[in-house]
Amino acid sequence: MLQIAKLLALALSILSLCALAGHAFFVPGSPWQDRLLDGLAMLGLTASICFASGMIFEIPDRKFDPEPSTPLSHTLPVRLFYWGVSLMAVMFLLSWFLAEYFVPMIWKNQPY
Repeated sequence: MLQIAKLLALALSILSLCALAGHAFFVPGSPWQDRLLDGLAMLGLTASICFASGMIFEIPDRKFDPEPSTPLSHTLPVRLFYWGVSLMAVMFLLSWFLAEYFVPMIWKNQPY
């Protein structure tokens, strides 16, 4: 039963990371400031889901486990959260920079 809970928790944390990427990058027609605010709001929800999933992963499989359980920061959902958020932050900042400084030089007839 615990393995099924871990599987569902991991799937939910991956889906929340996908939703975070959708809020940060795939909202057409919205300015970068609105995407940033939506992304930060979704970041809080994703963090809570991933850390709750990490707590489920921290539960030992056996009742009398002689090995100590792994710390919360070393569980798979929390590591996915750290890697995913850091990668999305770098991509968001890079795309914001490119859109502000290089697209106007390339595309002269902008609609705005």
